[in-house]
Parts: sequence; C-alpha cells; structure tokens
Amino acid sequence: MLLSLVLHTYSMRYLLPSVVLLGTAPTYVLAWGVWRLLSAFLPARFYQALDDRLYCVYQSMVLFFFENYTGVQILLYGDLPKNKENIIYLANHQSTVDWIVADILAIRQNALGHVRYVLKEGLKWLPLYGCYFAQHGGIYVKRSAKFNEKEMRNKLQSYVDAGTPMYLVIFPEGTRYNPEQTKVLSASQAFAAQRGLAVLKHVLTPRIKATHVAFDCMKNYLDAIYDVTVVYEGKDDGGQRRESPTMTDFLCKECPKIHIHIDRIDKKDVPEEQEHMRRWLHERFEIKDKMLIEFYESPDPERRKRFPGKSINSKLSIKKTLPSMLILSGLTAGMLMTDAGRKLYVNTWIYGTLLGCLWVTIKA
Repeated sequence: MLLSLVLHTYSMRYLLPSVVLLGTAPTYVLAWGVWRLLSAFLPARFYQALDDRLYCVYQSMVLFFFENYTGVQILLYGDLPKNKENIIYLANHQSTVDWIVADILAIRQNALGHVRYVLKEGLKWLPLYGCYFAQHGGIYVKRSAKFNEKEMRNKLQSYVDAGTPMYLVIFPEGTRYNPEQTKVLSASQAFAAQRGLAVLKHVLTPRIKATHVAFDCMKNYLDAIYDVTVVYEGKDDGGQRRESPTMTDFLCKECPKIHIHIDRIDKKDVPEEQEHMRRWLHERFEIKDKMLIEFYESPDPERRKRFPGKSINSKLSIKKTLPSMLILSGLTAGMLMTDAGRKLYVNTWIYGTLLGCLWVTIKA
C-alpha cells in the first residue's frame, strides 16, 4: 500500500504546474485586457511592446516548470545566435512539448516575447488562450485545400508594416510524428514517393504552403530561417524511437534530456519560387531524417544518442523564470482571497471564454 501511494504521488507531479499554469490564466488575460483598453488610442507599437513583455512574463513562468522544475538537461548543437533576430522557425513535430522548445530557444536570445505561432484552426477554441494567441500575432490555418492563403498574407503583411518583431514558429509536417501510428507514416511516405521525393523514416513529408507564404511575405523583413531538429531522450527508451512525451509525461520528469540541433540559414539561400522551395524544404527534412537515423540507429555507440558536432549543456538560470511565477501566482492568490476577487476570477473564465469564442467566430 505504501509503495502504491509513493507511485501515485510520483505520477501526480504534473498537478502543481498544471494548477498554477491554468490557474493564473484569468489573471494574465485580465492584465492583458486592461492594457488593451488603455492602449486603444495609442500608436500600435506601444501596445505591441507591452503585450510582448506580458507574454514574456507568462512564458517565463511556463519555462520555470518545464525547465527548472523538471530539471531537464538541454543539449544545444549547431548555430544559435546570442542576439534576437526576425526569423522563421521550422522544426520537426512530434509532441505538444514542441511549442515549449521554441520558448526554450527564444529565451536564450532574449526574444521570448516575440514568439508567435502558426497554429491549426481547432486551437482557436481554447478557453481564454485561443483568442489571445491570435491577438498576440498567432495565425490560425486550415489544412490542405481549405488553407486560406490570402488571410495569412494579410495578417503577416500587417505585422511587417507595423514593424512587429517576429519569431514565427511553423511545423511544416502539419501533424505530430508518432512511430506507433504506422498508417500516418505510410501515407506520408506514399505521398512523397508519388511526387518523386525522398521517402522519410523519422519525420513526415513537410507541407509547403504556410512556409512559402510566410517567407514570401517577410523575405525583406527576415534575418534568417532557423531549421531546428529535436529529440526527446526518454528514461527507458533504450535508444529506440518511441512515442514522444506529452506535456503531462514531461512534467512528471519522464524526459531527462532534450537534444536540439539548430541550423541558421541565411534568407538569401532560400529559393523564392514555390516549387523550388518545396524541393528545398524536403531536402531540409531529408537532412533531419539522416540525423535522426544516426541518432537512433548508428552502429557506432559514439555517434548514437547525439547529434553531429559539439553539444553545449545549456542551463537556464532560475532568476529568469522564478520572478514571473511568483508575480502571477501572487496576483492570482490575492484575487482569490476576497469575494469580489473570486467573482472577478470566475467571470473572467466564463465571459472571457465566451467573448473569445465570439471574437474568433466573427473573424472566421
């Protein structure tokens, strides 16, 4: 019985982070809403600057739990500039934690507030967050034939015209890779073979539309493209490719290491015409696939379970994350200590979600 209790407690380590991250959402949205109203008659750059700062505060709290709390070891390979840049971030997609990896890199460049995502359409219905991500500069897109190119172009052009700092995160595969979902992998491989493209094993065939539109709109505004390849090293995977950890698994400390390879590509080396870019993007994913094959399958133990080149063990100082966690948690706790505060808190959850859904419906 004691062993069962210990095991149950061990498996519940995600509970504290979940309560804090979700529990502080109304506080954050209220702070953002107040600033949105106050800045209504100010130049857009003033709103954007403080919104980026608020976003940085919240995401720093997220990283407190996903880095400092879990104690995960971050191993960086390749080229990560120290200074912030306007970039498109292209990465393999395998886990809900992939969104956090973009934050992990951005905070090391002091660009955390500039992170904006290209998101699948269904996420716009998330309570509170769905509406806010769009307000922060996120772009919701539909897949395949339903992809609205004009809408994405208009949004990106407005950000460029406003001088909005861009750390635009795109996952070109469009869905998460899972080695246990063999039908998805087989369909992806068949799609590549039909078009005369290399068949990939550890990544899915990338889709070009969102990447092409983003680059075409921002090519004169960008500094570079970051080609990012990520591996989550599990405790008991034996070096074999298995399903990547969920956020819950990650917060339960089931992933002791993240290997992140960054290849910084100058924008002048990216083809502009769509078909040429399709080939280029597929070639980038071929490179990812070869690195992942070597990571998991190399007969040389010195080359297995690591990426090529020198790795840097990058540790995030708790000084960058703990203050944000204490501020947001303290404000939330203070709100919940009074009747009026509790009523405001609950109403924010309810009416904030309803108004957010109404807003995204009108914008659809």
